[in-house]
Amino acid sequence: MESSLLLSSPRPLRPFLPLPFPTARRRHASFRGKPPAPPPLPPLTRGGSRLGVAVPRASREAFDRLPGVGPGGARRRDYREAQGEPAVPPAAAAARAVAPYVVPAGAVLVLSFVIWKVVRNMLPGKKKDPNSGESAPSGIMWSFAAGSNLATSTLSAEKESRKNLNKFYKELRTLKTVNMAGRQFGDEGLFFLAESLAYNKSAEEVDFSGNGITAVGIEAFDGVLQINTALKTLNLSGNDIGDEGAKCLLDILIENVGIQKLLLNSINIGDEGAKAISNMLKKNKSIRILQLSNNTIEYSGFASIAEALLENNSIRSLYLNGNYGGPLGASSLARGVLGNKSLREIHLHGNGIGNEGIRELMSALSAHKGKITVVDIGNNNIGSEGLRPVAEFIKRTKSLLWFSLYMNDISDEGAGKVAEALKDNKTISTIDLGGNNIHSKGVTAIAETLKDNAVLTTLDLSYNPIGSDGVKALCDVLKFHGKIQTLKLGWCQIGVQGAEFIADCLKYNTTLSTLDLRANGLGDDGAICLARSFKIINESLTSLDLGFNEIRDDGAFALAQALKANEDLAVTSLNLSNNFFTKFGQVALSEARDHVYEMSEKEIDIYF
Repeated sequence: MESSLLLSSPRPLRPFLPLPFPTARRRHASFRGKPPAPPPLPPLTRGGSRLGVAVPRASREAFDRLPGVGPGGARRRDYREAQGEPAVPPAAAAARAVAPYVVPAGAVLVLSFVIWKVVRNMLPGKKKDPNSGESAPSGIMWSFAAGSNLATSTLSAEKESRKNLNKFYKELRTLKTVNMAGRQFGDEGLFFLAESLAYNKSAEEVDFSGNGITAVGIEAFDGVLQINTALKTLNLSGNDIGDEGAKCLLDILIENVGIQKLLLNSINIGDEGAKAISNMLKKNKSIRILQLSNNTIEYSGFASIAEALLENNSIRSLYLNGNYGGPLGASSLARGVLGNKSLREIHLHGNGIGNEGIRELMSALSAHKGKITVVDIGNNNIGSEGLRPVAEFIKRTKSLLWFSLYMNDISDEGAGKVAEALKDNKTISTIDLGGNNIHSKGVTAIAETLKDNAVLTTLDLSYNPIGSDGVKALCDVLKFHGKIQTLKLGWCQIGVQGAEFIADCLKYNTTLSTLDLRANGLGDDGAICLARSFKIINESLTSLDLGFNEIRDDGAFALAQALKANEDLAVTSLNLSNNFFTKFGQVALSEARDHVYEMSEKEIDIYF
């Protein structure tokens, strides 16, 4: 307020002199009557506010003390009465008349101003950051969508959240398999739901994956999982539990005797979390399947898990895909595998093991006294040099059923070593050699093996440039030999000529049920070749995948006619997605599907 009294120049103020009012003007007719009396004050009721009464009374007394009206102006008042003028000046009388209304309004304005100052401190504002020199936000930050009602939206959201949690709670108490993946109920929701697991005898499989659970939420299981014996499978994958959360959970699971399958994929644990898991495995005797894929476990963590394998005799399947074990981690894990008799499956896809690490691991598996049935060493930078110990393991094993070398670089030389080993193996039913830079030479070696192999039923050669020559060598054998039921040749560059070899093979083969020919550039000509083979009765092929093959309407028409012509065709699934059909080709295929159903009541799923 002081700034409003400053002048723009230092000139002294002139003294204020009141203007002389002539007597005639002062005796104007408008001032001759007595001033109107102010309206009566409202009666003070019991429990009413006293502010509206006290303020007008104080204001009236203040006007009585105006110059010429207050106690100090008695003589002037007498003079005015003698002259016939009102005792109170008209201006004062007018102010006095409106005082009962003005003063309460002023009080309300003052009160409103004070409230506004308080609220403004809570509203988002900007204050200057002394370090940056820029303005920084201060106060409470509010963000509402346009047209939203804060109270309504908040209450409805809370109501919906409670409704969902109550629903989940009921599921946990009544269903055997409960899938709550991706519900995002967070730590608070888990504390609410975990209670139902304490004495629950219904839920055997619970999926809490992808729910925003952190290390804090894991504490909800304390006192619950120790006494729950019904729960067999617990999935906490996709939650940011971290090492601290893993430590908390595994301290709890040490005393659990019910859980047999524990899924902890993508929970952001490293070596410290792996160490905690190791300590748990040394004491827990119930867990059979442990999944730790897509975390950040390195050499030290692999060494800790290897120590646990030396003491644990209950673990059956171990998943460590997508970690950072490397050659040293594989070597450390090999010692644990060698000393463990209960392990059946080991999944190490994508750990950068390399030729050096695979040598130690395969040596341990070859000498393993248990019954290893599944081995996944895909995407581990293994070349043809690393295939020697792999081939030795394939020859020696008497229990292996499923083996994957997917996305390495074994080339034709490595494929030849695998083919040689398969001659002595009588157990492997599924082998995945996809993405290994294998050409026609390597496929030819594998095809020769199939002549005398009656065990192998699934062969995956996808993502290898085997070309039409490789397909010819394979089809020449599969016409009358082998027991292959699933053959995957997607992205193998076989072209139209390769499609002709496959069509000819289908006329004679009696075992093949699933055929994957995606992305081989078959076009209309390749589709027409395959359609011709459909006209001959084939009682084994049930699923054919021709996606990504640049097939157009002509190919679609040929396939549709083949389906109509052969009602005894065994195909029940035909995938033609990601081709170039117009609505005419789609209609033709749809009509063929309907025709087959009308004639034989057999449903064919056609995807386009």
